[in-house]
Amino acid sequence: MISPLLSRSLLLTLEPLTDDDLRGLLRRALTDERGLGGAVTLPEDSEAHLLRIAGGDARRALTALEAGAGSALAKREQEITLQTLEEAVDRAAVKYDRAGDQHYDVASALIKSIRGSDVDAALHYLARMIEAGEDPRFIARRLMISASEDIGLADPTALQTAVAAAQAVALIGFPEARITLSQATIALALAPKSNAAYLAIDAALADVRAGKAGPVPAHLRDSHYKGAQKLGHGQGYQYPHDLPGGIAAQQYAPDAVHGTRYYTPTRHGTEARYADVAERVRARLRGESGGD
Repeated sequence: MISPLLSRSLLLTLEPLTDDDLRGLLRRALTDERGLGGAVTLPEDSEAHLLRIAGGDARRALTALEAGAGSALAKREQEITLQTLEEAVDRAAVKYDRAGDQHYDVASALIKSIRGSDVDAALHYLARMIEAGEDPRFIARRLMISASEDIGLADPTALQTAVAAAQAVALIGFPEARITLSQATIALALAPKSNAAYLAIDAALADVRAGKAGPVPAHLRDSHYKGAQKLGHGQGYQYPHDLPGGIAAQQYAPDAVHGTRYYTPTRHGTEARYADVAERVRARLRGESGGD
């Protein structure tokens, strides 16, 4: 929801129902004529299981009760036994509303578990999304985003893994795609983490949006058209490939942001190597011999 609309809205937080709330709801549904009308009973062990799998969600509790009652009546049983209930809600118990908040809550939990390197929690949330019938392409897209946002140059192969997983998912689909998504999730969760690329582009965007742009330095401007040289475009440009080390000590950024550091690498994983390279190159760009 966009901020202007959000500021004009009344936000209501819906908290999970307590077990007592759900117990009363289930018992009314069992006896009320608008519900099951006393057609079946619910033993204590079955009721406890229903409360456990409902997770504070009334719709989930009623859906599971309806599934269990339907299965019991089909068997001509007068009570919803634990075995009957478990069989009936084997898949329905983990369903979530793919158009609602829980859809995004579970997806968010998956990504945050990957970010936190908890591989087992990540696999749990992945399993919930798969069992709920989530579009595997949606899951794959989230994994690709995480590979760049949360891992980045700490392990550049993470993005390759996520992209390959997305391609494989598109080709094979479920049920086999669950294995591919599992492989990618495990790889991302256990990879070293860095959000440096994410922070770098956001810092650069913030400056651009704040008006810190300025003209491109004259020596970097396009000089491949008639009259460009008269305007001074391209004059004084040093071609890096002609210089030792392939780096020219010249200004690239506009004056407004010259010397600004957007990329602040971590020392995690392979990004430690990028950090060393960045320092050497920056020194060479400043014309310092210590950058050799």
